[in-house]
Amino acid sequence: MIVEFCDKKVQRLFEDLNDTRNSRNMMTQEVGTELTRAIKKRLDQIVAFEYFGELQSSGFGKMESLAGDMHDDYSIRVTANYRLIVSPKSSNRSAEALKRCDTLIIKGVVDYHGKTNKLNWLIP
Repeated sequence: MIVEFCDKKVQRLFEDLNDTRNSRNMMTQEVGTELTRAIKKRLDQIVAFEYFGELQSSGFGKMESLAGDMHDDYSIRVTANYRLIVSPKSSNRSAEALKRCDTLIIKGVVDYHGKTNKLNWLIP
């Protein structure tokens, strides 16, 4: 799967995470070592899928569609309390178009504690 990013900050953090030779450990400074490892593992797993439909039907990361003003986004579990927020890059949101979508936009990582509708963004 092709991965893009919602903004430059998210892009810098994730690109630094994948730059094993010249990494400045930017994500570790933002969220700590353990969560960085979990995010890296989840990202590596996501890019192994060819299409969003495959990722969605796999049950991997307990993907859930979001509601409200984030109705086009999905959360993927990184740990019990943290979620990676992504959005398939598709102008058509039909089930068939999403099934064939090959690009995912990473929006960030949220702390998903509690039952409130407020998401606590760690990244961006």
